[in-house]
Amino acid sequence: MKKTLIAAFICSLSATPALAKTEIQFWHAMGGALGEKVEDVVAGFNASQNEYQVNASYRGNYNDTMTAAIAAFRSNQQPAIVQVYEVGTATMMAAEGAIYPTYQLMEEFSKGFDQSDYLSSVTGYYADQNGNMLSMPFNSSTPVLYYNKGAFAKAGLPDRGPATWAEMEEFGQKLLDAGYACGFTTAWQSWIHLENLSARHNVPFASKENGFGGTDAELQFNGPVQVAHIEKMGEWQKAGIFSYSGRTNEGSAKFYSEECGMYTESSAGYAGINANAQFEFGVSSLPYWDNAIETPQNTIIGGATLWTLRGHDDDAYRTVAAFYDYLSDPVVQADWHQFTGYLPITYSAIKLSEEQGFYEQNPGTDTSIKQMTSVEPTENSTGLRLGNFPQIRGIIDESLESVWNGTASAQEALDRAVSRGNEQLRRFERANR
Repeated sequence: MKKTLIAAFICSLSATPALAKTEIQFWHAMGGALGEKVEDVVAGFNASQNEYQVNASYRGNYNDTMTAAIAAFRSNQQPAIVQVYEVGTATMMAAEGAIYPTYQLMEEFSKGFDQSDYLSSVTGYYADQNGNMLSMPFNSSTPVLYYNKGAFAKAGLPDRGPATWAEMEEFGQKLLDAGYACGFTTAWQSWIHLENLSARHNVPFASKENGFGGTDAELQFNGPVQVAHIEKMGEWQKAGIFSYSGRTNEGSAKFYSEECGMYTESSAGYAGINANAQFEFGVSSLPYWDNAIETPQNTIIGGATLWTLRGHDDDAYRTVAAFYDYLSDPVVQADWHQFTGYLPITYSAIKLSEEQGFYEQNPGTDTSIKQMTSVEPTENSTGLRLGNFPQIRGIIDESLESVWNGTASAQEALDRAVSRGNEQLRRFERANR
């Protein structure tokens, strides 16, 4: 009888359904190999515990993903987490009542959150005026310079990248003299050659602390440092030292094919260059004008963060907090950093990568970290927070192209871009009063 009762009890336990996991939706903008890595990270989180489940979903490019999330929120069908690129930060902040600031979420639902372990040069871009994190850093990068070691040897150049833009001109000319079609090309011209140029030289890109101080900011990237740099690049374009390739990362083809010996690109471009370049290459810091600043400032980041959207219950937010804790774990974060080339978001992940010998085995992969952490950010090098910034970047691209093709001077082009860009800022300000 006892055996029968025990058997029946065991059967009743096995027949009892397991407690359902709390599920949340995570919309992201990463396709290809990066999208596969995102799926791997999410799968790792889901397998690490039995309370929560994150369902990742690719929603197109950055702009499509942000737009879809905003539309979904209006119809009360929003995901718990959405990946938004850095230029959408002001738009997300302006969506009052739609976002759940990360620092508040983690204070309420995380037991181990410590913002001091996160790189301030990364979190500062996505923080309020008190330094509190508004979103969770995910894929952050900063511009660096890649150079072809074989081309440098052939041109009689040292095995290092040019430290200054004056050296960039010198190195570029020697590459031309050695038979190369161009000295250098670039990706993301606005981000690298105006936004980061301004930060590196500690001059404002816009007033009001580059927009951090209010939506009534005005663009100021037509100052002497920016004009001189763009004017010089226009001269280099004519001479062949610089070769314009396109608005995004089309310049990679000229670098892979050894047409150009140098390439200014995102630190996250490392994996692609490593996979496609059939030559040994080096990585060095983004050059600076030593006649404009003695010690260059940090560069600023690109990429995206994870924003938490309102409208879900506490169980959903516990799941979000647990997922953010998992993403911040040194092992998970170091693996993401080493695979993708994106910056690690915590000091613990940097330390672990060092202990694992990653930087020693992959020279140059710590260049972006040193560039971002060697000095304290200023109000000119914390980042940008400007409304309608995707549209402003398009305006800047048009203006820079008019310099490269010789139809406008640097001053004319940047003055025009500032004027048209300010119209976009006023439009955003009126819409978000």
